[in-house]
Amino acid sequence: MSKWDDTYIQLCKDILAQGVEVENRTGINSIKLPSYHFQIDVSKEFPILTTKQLFIRQAALEMLWIYQQQSNDVRWLQDRNVHIWDKWEIDENGDWISEETGEVLKHFDPKYAHTIGTAYGYIVKKYKLIDRLLDSLKNDPEDRRRVVSLWQDAELDNAVLPSCVWSTEWDVTNGTLNLLVHQRSCDVPLGLPFNVTQYALLLKMIAQVCGYQAGTIDWSIKDAHIYVNQVDGIREQIKRYDENGSLPAPILWLNPDIKDFYAFDSSLECKDFKLENYSHMGKIAFPLTQ
Repeated sequence: MSKWDDTYIQLCKDILAQGVEVENRTGINSIKLPSYHFQIDVSKEFPILTTKQLFIRQAALEMLWIYQQQSNDVRWLQDRNVHIWDKWEIDENGDWISEETGEVLKHFDPKYAHTIGTAYGYIVKKYKLIDRLLDSLKNDPEDRRRVVSLWQDAELDNAVLPSCVWSTEWDVTNGTLNLLVHQRSCDVPLGLPFNVTQYALLLKMIAQVCGYQAGTIDWSIKDAHIYVNQVDGIREQIKRYDENGSLPAPILWLNPDIKDFYAFDSSLECKDFKLENYSHMGKIAFPLTQ
């Protein structure tokens, strides 16, 4: 059975039982825990939820957009039928507009049109974060300074949304690559399932091209929350789990011939990976808060 579902459902239960309802910048209240931590062993299970359906192609392409393509251009995702960032796309006038009211939430230099500004992939490219990580893993396995930070103060003013998953730390122990992930703010129903699957995939890709086995992910969250308009959906997911448990975790296949991180296929088809035997309990629709 899926241990990731066990961990995830417990987090949801903890938020509903112990969380505090608060206001936030979106105008839709959330129920939050101030912090949360869990660990996943990727060597034993590839984490993707079975108590609801998750679309790994979209999750993978967003991860590749950030770390492989090192892009902030939303059109790259849209060309691949991924619309995760549509609500945060800067228009041709340089405006980020509220989808609900039509008001300008923030104005940017029009040179950032069709992007999310100086965030995520922009940071990875500007600071050569992946190139430095790969070099360290290949040439200095005992390095203790492998911090990949998407939080760069000089870039925040021109970012539509500063990175939520903002930092990773990479460790090699006994030939196994382990990962620590820091998340400053976490939409648990929508964001976290995508994020965990993405970083597990990233860990396995980086491990493969650097000659390691993929090990554990320690996940640290500051402000783990469920928006109040997502509670009914989460209660449905918890009900599924309480009545049926979880389903067996699927197997991730990665093309073993790929030895260069930049060679993994990032086309619409994502040909270099696939999930085998993925069973799930069906979709649950959650509203996305801008």
